[in-house]
Amino acid sequence: MNPVSEIVTIDVGGQIFQTTRQTLSLAGPKSLFSQLAESTGLAPRFIDRDPELFSVLLSLLRTGNLPSKAKAFDVEDLVEESKFYNIESLLVDALSHHSHFEAFNLEKSLLLPLNGRDSPSTVATTPLGTLHVAHGSKITSFDWSLRKKATILTQFTAMDSLLAISPSLAAAGATDFSGLQILDMEKGFVRETLNWENVTKSGSTVQAIGSSPGLLFSSFESSRRNSNCIMVYDLQTFSPVTQIGHYEIFGANLDSAIPSTKLQWVESYNVVMASGSHSGPSGRLGNIKLWDIRSGNVVWELKEKVDCFSDITVSDSLSAIFKVGANSGEVSYMDLRKLGDEESSKWVCVGDERKVGNVRKEGVGCKIEAHGNQVFCSKEGNIELWSEIMMGSRRASERLPDRVFRKNLMGRVKDMGGARITNLGFGGNKMFVTRKDQQSVEVWQSSAKGF
Repeated sequence: MNPVSEIVTIDVGGQIFQTTRQTLSLAGPKSLFSQLAESTGLAPRFIDRDPELFSVLLSLLRTGNLPSKAKAFDVEDLVEESKFYNIESLLVDALSHHSHFEAFNLEKSLLLPLNGRDSPSTVATTPLGTLHVAHGSKITSFDWSLRKKATILTQFTAMDSLLAISPSLAAAGATDFSGLQILDMEKGFVRETLNWENVTKSGSTVQAIGSSPGLLFSSFESSRRNSNCIMVYDLQTFSPVTQIGHYEIFGANLDSAIPSTKLQWVESYNVVMASGSHSGPSGRLGNIKLWDIRSGNVVWELKEKVDCFSDITVSDSLSAIFKVGANSGEVSYMDLRKLGDEESSKWVCVGDERKVGNVRKEGVGCKIEAHGNQVFCSKEGNIELWSEIMMGSRRASERLPDRVFRKNLMGRVKDMGGARITNLGFGGNKMFVTRKDQQSVEVWQSSAKGF
């Protein structure tokens, strides 16, 4: 190799490859590729590895994508080879990046069996597709490639809330067990237990968990069910940062009695959405609040009385809150950009707008989740896919126009139907689905991407 040349010659398993220093440096300073780029020897550097796998990884460096011939190799072989060259993160990003998620082209591609007889109660994912599944007293984890599986036993009888902090760290809680536990998923032990000390000094159960890039949120309710709050922790140290929404319940004040059962961070508005509902003699009541963490104040609130949500979600990409009505079973949205306008801060039905007084309560048990620019809503064993239709531009002086959402077909007809859906999760380029009384997780993936 000419020391002044930008061309680098490498001998891998007897096959000669030539590339540039610039290409090799794209692998990062800690990679073997970067070391090859800095080599000044005259002879080609010899690496005793598989040349065909090397060819795939070199192509990944050159283009940022895997070549089509990569599908001829087993994922585990590519992973092990990427670990040798210390570029596993580049391979994971190429195989499981969220940009490869194609909502209209999803197909049921895999069934992940779970150990034991318990059905999944909740699931949690990381951005690159690591999956944690709570079933009974156990949590089963699958790595981003879904090839490696591990199960740990927890102190819970069953879990109602689960958050994936990282591929090896999760936060778990239950409505009948005191404390929020931070679990090491690799070693199977409780790293830390977080508690909220209420006025009555009784134990506090977890109703919901959420997070922002630097904070962890947990909704607590006292064991006596007479007080609740949302605690905010530092996501790195798990030390308490602040406390918001602390309510002590007196008499028949039902509004204060409703703890938050869903917490979602809204990055664009720098707020956390907290929602909860309660079924009583007068029907189902609920509330939705947007909290400013810095001031500890509610910046917007809505009390739900008519067709209260069965489930609710917020989409940062679409700047909207979506719900599925407990009575009607219809999907409605509220535009976050109009929340300051009292006349416009109302639910807009995107479906058939059935009578909200439907005694059949068609929305009970339905799940709704937003991912990217789409909204997914489960109806019994089926999934509806909603997306926004752009209706053209507007002048700066004009008011925001009404938005139009349409229901779309998704994937193959043969994949639809089955037992009632209990959870929807999204990670990397995959959608995860669990169903009632089934001890497995369905993996939905685009047929055009991945392995």
